[in-house]
Amino acid sequence: MVSRALLLALAAFAPASAAAPFERARDVQGPAPVVPRERAQDSPPQPASLQAAKDDEARRSFLRGLDYLATQQASHQDGSFPRAGGAQHAPVALAALGALAFMAEGSTPQRGRYGREVALAVDYLLARADGQTSTARGYIAVSADDKWGMHAHGYAVLALCNAFTLSPAGERGKRIAALLPESIGVIERSQTSEGGWFYFPTAGLEHENSVTVVQLQALRAARNCGVKVNSSVVSKAVEYIHRCQSDDGSFRYGLDPTSKSSLALTAAGLATLQNAGRYDGPQVERAVREMWAEIMERESGAERVDSGFPHYERLYVALALWTHSDRRLFERWFEFERAQVQQEQRPDGSWQDGQFGNCLATSMNCLFLSINDGLLPLFER
Repeated sequence: MVSRALLLALAAFAPASAAAPFERARDVQGPAPVVPRERAQDSPPQPASLQAAKDDEARRSFLRGLDYLATQQASHQDGSFPRAGGAQHAPVALAALGALAFMAEGSTPQRGRYGREVALAVDYLLARADGQTSTARGYIAVSADDKWGMHAHGYAVLALCNAFTLSPAGERGKRIAALLPESIGVIERSQTSEGGWFYFPTAGLEHENSVTVVQLQALRAARNCGVKVNSSVVSKAVEYIHRCQSDDGSFRYGLDPTSKSSLALTAAGLATLQNAGRYDGPQVERAVREMWAEIMERESGAERVDSGFPHYERLYVALALWTHSDRRLFERWFEFERAQVQQEQRPDGSWQDGQFGNCLATSMNCLFLSINDGLLPLFER
């Protein structure tokens, strides 16, 4: 039986210290800001009524997005989500992100405004788990050669952990509890000798930073569910993330110094360091400086360098700033970014993405809009 304390602690995104990874988050006020003070200034205070009106409109935008997702999910019979305009389809990742978005509203499997939708998405993920006695037992994918493989598996584990914390009782909770150790075993066995992961559930020679970030999120969530996680796997993965950082503070796709870096990867790398207890120090400071400089350039009208994954980027920037010790950075950025997100929302409640489809874009933007509510265990400070 998982203790109540562990259930309440699930996915507290920033652990207490670097020496003890995956420990309970604490409410820290770290060292002095690592960005120039004039860039971190608080915006002039707004009348309470104006701020309340903005929050209410953002809430309506969030719910319109969830209504769109519910409608799209209803067009399928198995709890999954359609491609919805995307050139590529990643059904397991879509189901996981959709489930997380619904849970961010406060719904749990079979309870709340979107309880039915959460349950359908969770059941879809459970049904995709490999139940055979093999090294891939517990692997959550549409097939053994799923193109998005471990990236989607990591999101699926993260969603199931959040669902278990919010609703551990009942038959569904038992199924999740039985699957999680096997799914974590897949992650541990497929870590490469370099410490990272690639798209397939085997420890091959290839590895990529973006896949590694999601595995660490999944490991953290499972650890706080009471699942045993190999600490050496975590340590090797954190070191891999460290080695992907360039001298300017940005994070690359891999260990090759010539591989591409981006704001999205830098945000994901920073969020991962915080996930492992790295609140401060040279690596964190360089990452924050690099990320904040690009954010300020964009606000000033500089041409945006397209990472190809704008919604992924937005979500991970939100996670990185949300858990950073200088909370003024998140507040300063979120107010501006939230207005941009609301402007981009389409009349049907969706956000558009030509690569992976509108359901993925809508799920990620709904998660972004909900972060201030803190209802999802993933967003617990």
